Formats: sequence, C-alpha cells, structure tokens
Amino acid sequence: MAGKLALLPPFFLSPNFPFLSPHAFVFFKFTTSSSLAIQTLSFSWFKMADVFEDETEQTVSLNEYLDEVEDQELEADLVLGGDEGKECTYVKGYMKRQAIFSCLTCTPDGNAGVCTACSLSCHDGHEIIELWTKRKFKCDCGNSKFGEFFCKLLVSKDVENEENSYNHNFKGKYCTCGRPYPDPDAEEQVEMIQCCICEDWFHEEHLGLGNELKIPRDEDGEPLYEDLICHICSPLFSFLNLYPKSIHATNNPQNTTTPSKEKAIETTPTPSGSSTNPEKGKDTAEKSGTCVVGVDLLSTEFGQSQSESQAMFLTKNWREVLCGCEKCLGFYEKKGISYLVDKEDSIAEYERMAKEKRDEKIQQQEGAELSFLSNLGHVEKMEILSGIADMKDEIRSFLQSFDASKPITSDDIHKVFDNLKKRRRMD
Repeated sequence: MAGKLALLPPFFLSPNFPFLSPHAFVFFKFTTSSSLAIQTLSFSWFKMADVFEDETEQTVSLNEYLDEVEDQELEADLVLGGDEGKECTYVKGYMKRQAIFSCLTCTPDGNAGVCTACSLSCHDGHEIIELWTKRKFKCDCGNSKFGEFFCKLLVSKDVENEENSYNHNFKGKYCTCGRPYPDPDAEEQVEMIQCCICEDWFHEEHLGLGNELKIPRDEDGEPLYEDLICHICSPLFSFLNLYPKSIHATNNPQNTTTPSKEKAIETTPTPSGSSTNPEKGKDTAEKSGTCVVGVDLLSTEFGQSQSESQAMFLTKNWREVLCGCEKCLGFYEKKGISYLVDKEDSIAEYERMAKEKRDEKIQQQEGAELSFLSNLGHVEKMEILSGIADMKDEIRSFLQSFDASKPITSDDIHKVFDNLKKRRRMD
C-alpha cells in the first residue's frame, strides 16, 4: 500500500542490484543443456551465502531466502513501476509518474534527473541518488545540463526540459533540516515520510506536529493514512477542510481545531442536493454539475500563515472525494494542482499498475519456459534431467557432510560447484 511505502526511505533500492527471479531456483532457465542451470543456481547460492555471512548467528532456510528475494523483486517493481530499464522514457514526454534518479557525478548541482534505463546504461558506476518517483517529469540525460556527456540510449533531446521541477532531493538533501539519507552523523537512521505534493521527504520530528498532533498509526505502528501533505504545502490545501472529516486520519479525534479562516469556510452551508458521501462526492459533481463543497473556490481566500500551518494526514481514496465540477476544476488548474483529480498520479494507482505489469511478466516468463521445454527433443530433455540429478546429488552430499553449527560461506558454495564441474567433465 502507498501509506506503507510512504514510510520507507527513498534509498532501499539500487538500480544495479542483480535481483534474481525466484523462478530461477525452480526452473533454472535451461537452454539446450544443463550448463546454464549450473551457472544460475551457482549464482543463486552465492547470493544466499552472502546472507549467511552477513547473519552468522542466524539460520536462514532456502525457503526464507526465496521469500526474501521475491519480496525484494516485488519492492523493486513497485518503485520502478514495472519499468525494466531497457529504453529511455524521454520519448514518452512528461510522464504522469516514474522512477527518477539524480547523478551527482554528472550534475553535482542537483539540477537534473534521469530515468531508470539511463541510470543503468549511461550512469553505471556514477554517484547515483535514488529519488523514488516524481510526477510530470521528462528524462534529462544528455541534455545541456550534462555538458559534453551524451545519452547512450537516445542522443537527440531538447536542450532543456522546462516543465521539470527540482528540489534539494536531487542534491541528496531531505526534509527541512537538509540532511542526507542515510545520515552519517545520525546514530540511528529514522524513517522518513514523503509529502504527496512537494514530494520532499521529512523526519517526523520536523513536520511541525507539536505536542498534540501525532502521526496516525494503529497499535502495531502501521500507518492509518495513505498520503501526507506537509506543513509547508498545507496552506494551499485548507480547502480540504470543506470535505467530510473522515478523509482526515488522526490519532486525536478531539483535536479538530482549525485556523479562523478555515472555521469560517467550514460553517458555510452546503446547498441542498450536494453530496457529502466521500465515496460519491466526485461522481455527483461530474454527473449533475452540482458543486460538492458548495463554495466557489476561485473567489474564496484560502491559506493561513506559516506559523499556523499543520501537516495533513489523509485516508485511503481521499482524492475520490474531491469535487469535479467546472468551477472546482478551474480552481485546481489555477493553483497548479490538477493532478489531484488524475487517478494515475497517486502512488496507490502507480503501485497497482506496477503489480499488474509484474504479474503479466511472470505469466509470460512461465509460459515461455514451459513452451521451450515442450519443444526440446528427447536427448536435450534427458540431458537436463541428468544435470538436475547431478546437482541434487552434489548438494545433498554437501549438506550431509556439512557441520550444521557453522555458517555457510561463499568458499563452501564455490567448492560445491567446483565438484559438480569435475563430475560433469568425468562424465
């Protein structure tokens, strides 16, 4: 869920990390012989050996490792939006939302961003900052901000993408404190939360919550909200107080005081016939033309002083509540926030589409693998079965002779596959 991912720092993913499909363990992705199977499983076991070496006092089963790999793959797909990083996204223009990276090696001023494919192909080995996702962004790789450096995937690009926006995240700085993440001076790395408007990341203690307002969480510490609007952005969004209080998540329901300007707005009577049902408000406005909030937002003064502003925590599907009448849409456009009523802008929708792409990709891979096996001749199939049998025997022999009280190291895994290679040569 977006609310949960919003609690993750934006650096849990490296675009160069060699994620391995869990299907490789089961299917081994054979070609015309078992040699590729040996290489694939060998790599997989080396990765597992790394886990053992890092956690020398813990026991990690193969199933646990497979689950961990699958979780990492899913997390990567959700962040990257299902982008496999093969083609530069520049040709798609200002995408509604995509994963973006900043290369401090090429643009130390932090005034440019590149897509996933360019981060892998054009900036491999560079100092890359992972920014999670950005809205309405066009890949900058190779434009005038990169000097004599050209994009390897798409040379012909505009000199500059004028509609792109940048913040201090592109320099590796976050929150109002302007600290990096991970923070080398911090004893403990604290989770950060992303504002869905400015897309900056904030420490909880720097959200200006005060003593009374707290981040809405359940008893287990899980978020009770889907989106955060930070205290810096919230003045523009005081009009959200016109909507049912159910869209505001809070641990302190008694704390409902609002600045005086917002109180005046809240008491404005709602015209008869307008909907106050969060699930139907937007549809009602679009179908009937009746304004849900009953206030001409364009002619009403919104906002409060910075000292009075408070962060907003909004519940799931809060965007569905927003009025879609002509006047309200005009207000969103004038304020530059029309993306609020675009379903594809939300992180929840971005993740849903990414999950859908992932499921389709897995189905295609499984279908291709089964089709490949069914088209093999008898000799090739027997060779594959022989390779599997040899591998199982060698791994079984290793496990039977191994001291269970000791951790598995990469040297142990190398020895297993060295023995397997010797056996194959003898055969």
